[in-house]
Amino acid sequence: MDAGGGEKRAALLRRITEEGGFAFVASAEKAAAGDVRAAEAAREMAWEQLHSAPRDEVGAAWRDAYALACLHVAALRAAAAGVGDDERRAALRALDMGLIMGGGLLRAELEDAIARVVADHRGANGGEAEGVAGGNVERWKEGIAGDRDLADVLKLLPVKSLSCKQIERRACISLETFINDYFKCESPVILSGCIDHWPARTKWKDINYLERIAGDRTIPVEVGKHHPCTESKQELITFSQFLERMWSSDSPNLTYVAQHPLLDQIKELREDITVPEYCHAGDGELQSLNAWFGPHGTVTPLHHNPHHNLFAQVLGRKYFRLYPASVSVDLYPHTETMLSNASQVDLDSIDDKEFPKTGGLEFMDGILEEGDLLYIPPKWWHYMSYGADHLFYLPLDLSFVFIDDKALTANHTVYINYGKRFLLESANVFWIWMTCILTIHMGNASHTSIQPICIFLLQQSILTLLVHNARSLKLCKSVVCNDMIDFVRVLLSSQKVFHVWIKRFESLGCNGFIQMLFTRRSQFFFNDY
Repeated sequence: MDAGGGEKRAALLRRITEEGGFAFVASAEKAAAGDVRAAEAAREMAWEQLHSAPRDEVGAAWRDAYALACLHVAALRAAAAGVGDDERRAALRALDMGLIMGGGLLRAELEDAIARVVADHRGANGGEAEGVAGGNVERWKEGIAGDRDLADVLKLLPVKSLSCKQIERRACISLETFINDYFKCESPVILSGCIDHWPARTKWKDINYLERIAGDRTIPVEVGKHHPCTESKQELITFSQFLERMWSSDSPNLTYVAQHPLLDQIKELREDITVPEYCHAGDGELQSLNAWFGPHGTVTPLHHNPHHNLFAQVLGRKYFRLYPASVSVDLYPHTETMLSNASQVDLDSIDDKEFPKTGGLEFMDGILEEGDLLYIPPKWWHYMSYGADHLFYLPLDLSFVFIDDKALTANHTVYINYGKRFLLESANVFWIWMTCILTIHMGNASHTSIQPICIFLLQQSILTLLVHNARSLKLCKSVVCNDMIDFVRVLLSSQKVFHVWIKRFESLGCNGFIQMLFTRRSQFFFNDY
C-alpha cells in the first residue's frame, strides 16, 4: 500500500471516530496488524451500519469503512490461500462485496487486490480454464442457437404483438445520420451490424470462458417472476452458481441479473466490448452501463426511463414493445413516487375493465436479434420479454444510458428553478433588512458602500433558509447552494438593478418604499431581474 492509500485509510478512521465508531476503529487497527477475527468483526460492524437505515440515508463514511474491512479480510484470507482454494474464494468474495456494497474511496485498491488474487490463481494453474460439466456446455450452445417459427413466437407474446408498426431497422448508419434522423426527433430505431466486431460476440458464447473469467466472482441477482416485482428478492451468489441456476426448473421463481454494472465490476468482461459511438450523440456522456442476463421466461414490465438508452443484444433474442411518452396517461402509471415510471398494466394479461384505454393504443414493436442495438428515447415506455418455452433462450444484453447536452441543460434548469424557490422565500426576509439598511445609510452613505452590505445580508438569508430546508435539499444537488450564491452575487452586483432600487426609494420615500416592498416583494425583485 502506498503513502496515499495509507493517508486515505487514516483519514477514514478519523471520520468513523467522529461518528462514534470507536469499536470499529479499534478492530480495524487490529486487523491491519494481522488479526483475522478482528477483521471479520470490523466487517460485521460496518455491515450492520449499512443496514441500519435506508440506503440513501447511510453515510458515505460507513460505506468506505465496509470497503476497508473487506480489504483487511481479503488480505488475510489471501495470505492463507496456500492452505486451500476455499481461502482464495473467500478473499475474492470479500473484495467483490467491497465493490458492491462499499463506497468509492477505496475502489481502486479493491480492484487492484482482485487483479492480484486472480493473477496468482491463474499463474498457479497455468492459465487453464476450470472444468465445466459437459451437459451445461451443450445446453449453453443449444440455448444460444435456439430458434422457433414465428407462429410459435406469437403464441407466447402479448396480444397484438408484431401486428402494429414495426420498429424501424437500419444497418450500421453513421453517427451523423443517427443524430439527424433519430436522436434529434427522439425516434426509436434498431441498428444492426454495429457490434459485430466486439470480442464478446464470440467469447461469451463459450461457457468455459465465462467460467474462467467470472466463475468465482460474487454478483447480485434477482429472484422472482420479473423485474421489478414486489415479490422478488436479491441474493449474492457466484457467477458459476448463477449459470447453474439458469438450467434449474425446480422453482417458479427465476434467477437473473438485472440492471447491474457487471462490466464495471468484472474488468475482463469490460474489455470484450466497446462503447458505441452513438452514445456520444449531442456531445453527451455515458451515465451507466448495466447488464441484463437471464433465462427464458424473464419479463421486464412496462416502464420508462428519463435518459437516452442504447440497448445492445449480445446473446440470444428479445421482444420489445414501445409506447411514446404522449400516451403516458393511458398506460396508468403508478401513483406512488417511487414507481411513477412504471405502468400498472400487465401487457401479458391486460384487464380491460380496470385499464380500458390501454388495449386500443398504438405502439411499435419488434424482435431484437443477436448483435442488434436498439435506441430508446427518453420517456418512451418499453416492455421486454425474454420469451418462454425456450423461445429466446439465454439472452445476455447491455444497456448504455447516456445524457446529451439538452438533458444536462434541462437538469440544470430544474436545479435553478428549485433554487429560485429558496430565493423567493429569502426575499421576504431580505426586504426587511434592506429597508433598514437603506433608511440608515441613505443620508450619509454612498450607493457603493450600501451594496456590499445588501449582498452579504441576502447571502446569509439564503444560507439560513437552505439549512432549514436541508431535508428538501436531498432532492437536488448540493451544488445548488453555491450556484445560488453566485446567482445572487451577479444579480446584486448589477448596477442597473441596484440603481433601480435606489431610484424607487428616492421617488417613493421611505414609507412608500416599505409599503411597496411588503405588497409586491418577490414580484418586484424578479421584474427588475
